[in-house]
Amino acid sequence: MAESNFIDYVKIFCASGHGGAGSMHLHRAKYVPKGGPDGGDGGRGGHIILRANQQLWTLIHLKYRKHVKADNGGNGQGGLRTGKNGEDIFLEVPVGTVAKDAETGETLFEMMEHGEERILCKGGRGGLGNNNFKTATNQTPRYAQPGEEGQEGWFILELKILADVGLVGFPNAGKSTLLAAVTAAKPKIANYAFTTLEPNLGIVRYYDDQSFVMADIPGIIEGAHEGKGIGIRFLRHIERNSVLLFMVSAEENDIGASYETLLNELREYNPELLDKERVLAVTKCDLIDKDIEKELAPTLPKGIPHVFISSVSGEGLKELKDLLWEALQS
Repeated sequence: MAESNFIDYVKIFCASGHGGAGSMHLHRAKYVPKGGPDGGDGGRGGHIILRANQQLWTLIHLKYRKHVKADNGGNGQGGLRTGKNGEDIFLEVPVGTVAKDAETGETLFEMMEHGEERILCKGGRGGLGNNNFKTATNQTPRYAQPGEEGQEGWFILELKILADVGLVGFPNAGKSTLLAAVTAAKPKIANYAFTTLEPNLGIVRYYDDQSFVMADIPGIIEGAHEGKGIGIRFLRHIERNSVLLFMVSAEENDIGASYETLLNELREYNPELLDKERVLAVTKCDLIDKDIEKELAPTLPKGIPHVFISSVSGEGLKELKDLLWEALQS
């Protein structure tokens, strides 16, 4: 099977440039035998900088670039000439990328705005030339500073998809079918579990040229926070969604219990996810009639808006869009 182009996790080694050494130089000319110090400063080492680019949606371009090294700064020279700065290296990443220290797991920063630039590895400062050290009592200093060493280390780049609405449900709950029905996205759809192995995005058109972004996240199973099924690999993509749309199939024996199972998996992964707006959609309602829907309604979780939908027949899709839009505005 062909490897997926959706890469949301890479580990890379980065090394910024060392600073150039300052110059220890004394001015000499035909008629100026003791002209004093004129050593220039060393140049700064090159930075390694992340730049957010909204045209990117995956980290695949960094998957095989395991080592990134910036140039060293040039050494200072006589005549107060400063060394050349090392060239900075810019790594383009999607908006929503998180940079972490691979050794400690500490989050360094998140890239949230298009065009935002953050230094991942800072280049070393150039050393000062001997001209900087002259004083009234030491007019010909014969020493200069070496340049600072650059930084290096292993870093993790993780992508968390930015979307307004995230679809949360068990495998084969109809998430991809809904995305295809209400957007122009064309996710893989089949009647077996784990059809979706990577997030899919689509734009849902609303009234008056309004729209919002919907993300289809691979299915969650009980124990996902412990690594079961696809595990927590894709749960982080839910962190950036404003509204969570829980989708439970009408084929489930106990829709309320299924909803609580999904909710618990999010709670175990990150309790803050429960602070987000939630909507419940009972899917595949073309398999049941209206009388059964009326019987099911009182058994659904209290305090959360719900709607019965069928992505095949179109039942409830308008009402679902209204509920989602209302949740987004609140």
